[in-house]
Amino acid sequence: MFPRSRFLQALGLSLACLLASGCASLSSTDNDSAAHGVHLYETNNVIRVDLDGQLFTQYHFKDVSRPFLYPLLSADGEHLTRRWPQEDVPGEEHDHPHHHALWYSHGDVNGVDLWSESAKAGRTVQQAIVSRKSGANTGELTTRNEWRDKDGKVIAHDTRTHRFHRPTGPERIIDFEITIEATQGEVTLGDTKEGTFAIRMAESMRNKQPKNQPGLGHLTSSRGHKDGEVWGKRAEWVDYTGPVNGKTYGIAIFDHPQNPRYPTWWHARDYGLFAANPFGVHDFEKSAKGTGDLKIPAGGSITFRYRVLLHPGDTASAGIAARFDEFVRAIKVKP
Repeated sequence: MFPRSRFLQALGLSLACLLASGCASLSSTDNDSAAHGVHLYETNNVIRVDLDGQLFTQYHFKDVSRPFLYPLLSADGEHLTRRWPQEDVPGEEHDHPHHHALWYSHGDVNGVDLWSESAKAGRTVQQAIVSRKSGANTGELTTRNEWRDKDGKVIAHDTRTHRFHRPTGPERIIDFEITIEATQGEVTLGDTKEGTFAIRMAESMRNKQPKNQPGLGHLTSSRGHKDGEVWGKRAEWVDYTGPVNGKTYGIAIFDHPQNPRYPTWWHARDYGLFAANPFGVHDFEKSAKGTGDLKIPAGGSITFRYRVLLHPGDTASAGIAARFDEFVRAIKVKP
């Protein structure tokens, strides 16, 4: 007769083996899912975005002046945005500490500066993660945020969505959508060049280096403007290209045709900043102050959509004009 104690021992070992096998199977499944597709997860106070198991970017939202994405990495792992102020690496300028890789903010919202990080500036504060989805081909992050003045008074809200697409080649694509809501009364997005949907490029990609030394980077717009000509002009898209560790890369921003005031004006600088800004008409066109004001009535809202494309090669070799046409076909919005 099999002793009861030995039977229980054998049963326990069997259960332990089954549990271990199940855990190993779950672990393998989790690793497989993380290694394929677009995986979003929270870690170290950021939302990390992995594409096929490799870091693409991180969404910073805690204890910051406004939410932003940093870094933006190419398919082969190169930093295509400036690393300071998140990291201090040799050879980078420490100008404009409010330039955080990829972000959305504006310098005049009901008179409040949400663009800079001065003592008088306001802040954009995340209130909630509405949804976070991983997927085989697309990952999505939607958040709700408060726009506050320097004293903490709420002046507006936004709901913003980042969609990260699994690449089919050496490119990286982010679709960005933001709905600004006048929840606290009328909102005026004021007439200033200081804004709005912006990227700060890697230092080696600058069109001009410090002390006005020539750089190897170049700006190109859909309207044919080059380098310094791009600033203050309207265009459907702008592409900023330049070298990183001996190879040429670029980042393009596409303005959606159904955005208000399409095609947008561009706050594009030779030191590495470029931003879609449909509000700064006074600065861009030398028109009367306030010409660019855009008012959202109390209880109303307004939506903007953009695509960001990271690519190898220059503007022509990357076929940016054709890629913009793809964006327009892909993101169809009802009137």
